[in-house]
Amino acid sequence: MNEGADLSLTIAHIVQRLKGSHLHSQIERQAKECLHQPEIKLESLKEDVRSFLKTSGWEKRLQNAVYRELHIQLPPSLPTAPPEHLKEPLAYMRNAQASWEKRVLKSLNSMSTELGLPLARMRPAAEQKELTSKWNEMGTDEPELARVRPVYAPKDFLEVLISLRNPNHDSSEDVGVRSHWGLIQVPLNVRDIPQLRRAYSELNLTTGQLGIDDHAHIHPDLFENEYVQIGKKVVVEQDSAAAQQYSRQGCPTGLRADLWALILNSTNQPQDVMHYEQLKAGVIQHDLLVDNLIYKDVKLTASNDDYYFVFEDFLYQVLLCFSRDTAVLDHFKYNSATPPKSYIQGKAGDEECAVVYPPNGVIPFHGFSMYVAPLCFLYNEPSKLYSVFREMYIRYFFRLHSISSSPSGIVSLCLQFERLLQTHLPQLFYHLRQIGAQPLRIAFKWMVRAFSGYLSTDQLLLLWDRILGYDSLEVVAVLAAAVFAFRAENLMEVTSLASAEAVLADLSTLKVMPLIQIFLFATAI
Repeated sequence: MNEGADLSLTIAHIVQRLKGSHLHSQIERQAKECLHQPEIKLESLKEDVRSFLKTSGWEKRLQNAVYRELHIQLPPSLPTAPPEHLKEPLAYMRNAQASWEKRVLKSLNSMSTELGLPLARMRPAAEQKELTSKWNEMGTDEPELARVRPVYAPKDFLEVLISLRNPNHDSSEDVGVRSHWGLIQVPLNVRDIPQLRRAYSELNLTTGQLGIDDHAHIHPDLFENEYVQIGKKVVVEQDSAAAQQYSRQGCPTGLRADLWALILNSTNQPQDVMHYEQLKAGVIQHDLLVDNLIYKDVKLTASNDDYYFVFEDFLYQVLLCFSRDTAVLDHFKYNSATPPKSYIQGKAGDEECAVVYPPNGVIPFHGFSMYVAPLCFLYNEPSKLYSVFREMYIRYFFRLHSISSSPSGIVSLCLQFERLLQTHLPQLFYHLRQIGAQPLRIAFKWMVRAFSGYLSTDQLLLLWDRILGYDSLEVVAVLAAAVFAFRAENLMEVTSLASAEAVLADLSTLKVMPLIQIFLFATAI
C-alpha cells in the first residue's frame, strides 16, 4: 500500500477511536456553548469556533489525545489481514504465546483446585464493610498466604523463550555470526551500536544529561537551571510531543510526575477518578483468586525492599483495582497475547459461558507489583497513580511478559542484549558461556522488570525517563549489556554461575546514564 492510503487508514482509525471518547463529547459541548458568545459570527462560524477551541485549550487536548492514539494503535496494515496477524505477524511466535497462556491458566486452575478456592466469589456484607474500613491499611490484614504460590516466575518464562525456534529458518546459515553462543535462537532484526547511536543521538557524550554529575562543556548547575526552566515551559504548554522529546535528556525531580502524565496523556479528570472509585467498589464486592497472587507478590517483593515497603497499601489498592479493569482488554488488539478465559461454575466447555478471567485479562506473576512500586514516589493520589500505571502497562510493560517479534518485546530485548555482548565483549561472553554462566540467565530478571527493584529509585526513574522519551524499551537491553561491560574485569575472573551472580548481585550503587553513554558512545566499533 502507498503512503497516502496508509495515512488515510490511520486517520480513519483515530477518528473512529476518538468519536466514542469523553473528550469528543466535551469538545462538542464546548463548541455548542461558544455559539452564544458575541465574537462568534455566522458568516465565519467554522473559523470562529475553531479559534475559540484553540484559545481555550481544547485543541491542545485533542492533539495530545491523537498523539496518544498514534503511540498505542496498530500499525497500518492491509484491511484484509486477520486480526491475529496484526497482533503478531509470525505464526511460530503466536503458537508459542498460545501454548504459554494455556500453561499459565492450567497453573492457576490447579491452584484453585488445590486450595479449594473459587476463581471469584461475592463477599458477604460484613466482609465488604470490613474491607471498606481497612482500605488504606490492607497490609495489616491480608489473607492466609502460606499455600499460595506465584503462577510463574521470570526464570520459567525464560525457558520458554530459550526454546523458541523459527521452523522456516536454517540456523546453519548463521554459523559465522556467533549465533550459537547465545540462548536466544530466533532470527529477528535488532539494532547494533551504530544504529543505536543514530536512534539515541541525544544521549551522546557532549549533550547535557540529567543523571550525570560532570558535563563536558557545561557547568552542571548552569545546565540544570536552564533545563528546569525549559521543563516548566513544557508543562505549562501541556504538549505531549514536547514533553516526550524533553524527557530524552531526563526529567527534573520536581517536574517528573507532571511530565510523565503529560507524555502518557493521563489527565486524571473527574471521570477518571469516578472510574477508579467504580473499580474500588468492584474489589470490595467480589473476591478473586488472583487477589491472593497480588498479596503474595507484594509480600515477596516490594514489602522486602528498602525503597518500596512503605508503599505496600498503595500497591494493593492499585493492583486489585487493575485486575478488575476491563478497559485494559483494549490493549489485546495490539498485544500478541490473548486474554485468558474461564467458565461459569458447572458450565465448563460451554463457550457461551466463557468469561475473561481475571476481568482485565492479565494474570500477575512473581515481580509484577514492581511495575507499580517506583510510580508511588511520583504520585500520592491513588486515582492518578492508577491511571499513570495503567497507561505505562498498556504501552510498555505488557511487552516484557508476552512472546512477540516487536522491537520492544522481551524476545528482541534478550537477543539485542546477547548480540551487543557477543559483538563488543566476545571474550567475556565466551568465558561466561564456558563456565556455564550464560549472561542472559543473569540479566533476564533485570530486563523483565525494566530494572525495577535492582537499581536505586533515583537511577531507575532516570532510566524510565528515557523509555518514555524514546517510546521504546530498547534502552533496557542496552543498560543490561552496559552493566556487564562495567563489571567485565571482575567477571573474567569468576569460575561459576554462582560467583558471576555474586559479582552482579548489587546494582544499587550504579549510575545509569554514564553507563549507557559510555557503552553506546565510547565503545570501539
